[in-house]
Amino acid sequence: MTAKVFYGSPHQARLSADETLPAKLDLILNELHLRDRVKDELVCLKLHVGNNIGYSVIHPVFVRKVVQAIKDGGGKPFIVDVDWDVAGCETRGYTNEVLGCPVFPAAGLKDTFYYEHEREYKNIKTWKVAGMVQDASFMVNFAHIKGHPSCGFGGVFKNIALGCMVGETRGKIHDTNHFDKYWFKEKCSDQAVMQKIVDSCPFGAIVFDKKDPNELHLHFEPCNQCGRCLKVAPAGSLKIAPVNFHSFQEACAISTAITLSTFAKEKVVHLALATHQTPVCDCFGFTGMPILNDEGIFGGDDIVAVEKAVLDKTANLPLLLENIPDCMEAQDIEGHPYAKLHGPYKDPYLVLRYGEKLGLGSQDYELVNVLPYERKPTAGTYYISAK
Repeated sequence: MTAKVFYGSPHQARLSADETLPAKLDLILNELHLRDRVKDELVCLKLHVGNNIGYSVIHPVFVRKVVQAIKDGGGKPFIVDVDWDVAGCETRGYTNEVLGCPVFPAAGLKDTFYYEHEREYKNIKTWKVAGMVQDASFMVNFAHIKGHPSCGFGGVFKNIALGCMVGETRGKIHDTNHFDKYWFKEKCSDQAVMQKIVDSCPFGAIVFDKKDPNELHLHFEPCNQCGRCLKVAPAGSLKIAPVNFHSFQEACAISTAITLSTFAKEKVVHLALATHQTPVCDCFGFTGMPILNDEGIFGGDDIVAVEKAVLDKTANLPLLLENIPDCMEAQDIEGHPYAKLHGPYKDPYLVLRYGEKLGLGSQDYELVNVLPYERKPTAGTYYISAK
């Protein structure tokens, strides 16, 4: 079945508030019939509220509109994110007074309020869903689109996969990268050669293991699979294999499926804002320059379709190479621009395939533009009188 994804372009023909993204968010909420669906519901609005001095998170103007729509429909909204990001979120404009509803740590002040779900995947047996999330009866998943060092891309999947689990489970999701062995010390026992392998990585991704000096440890986040280390390492001693990188994506899909299983299918809505797209996650605590141009706002009931629409719309955008930090390196390869930046094994489309296999939705979608942009060369410029 083809899912509808509602879309608002960042482009304007006129200097009119009605053609801006917050106004298009209103149109998307109308198309999703959000007000009609939330009466008497306890509505969890899942955001990533950022950290420290980051300012590329979703602007409170957008959040307030969603909160107000929920209230208009007779729902009771509250916002959640992980505890360490919620602490201090008022410094980034996320307050009850500004947003119109409270902001809570998803698993309580000590990250100890959760529900356990059993499902074995590599190093994970128990997944701990944040209690404030599972206790809600309706979810609005509102993601800011950006790069992510573990999987190339952070969107509506990652917003749930990591943000709705306690810290212990989030750590295990990241550790899935290390489940499949990639360093074979029996094939390289020479410390001098090991040092050359470490030195070969311009990103500092390979280090000596802090617990065993005869082991090497790969930090998967800064690794863009450039292959420089493989030119130095003895044959068979080091693997830079897709399975290690793909594990994180599959774990994110499973985590998302577990959280969504606590809601009725018709009681979840997904929104995505593709503006100020930075190279890494908002949890880094700062905002760098955008590496892709703005691509608008998206909404739908099908998480796979919404993520696919975002990826498809951003797939042909050119990387703004001059804005990429000096510690990163874009590769001249085929694929999505986020994969060009973070490496081909961090294909952002992977999580869709895993999610589709888990029955979370379909990659088959229809993109519905809520306010089609028409270039009007004769459109006038209007000025507001000072009187």
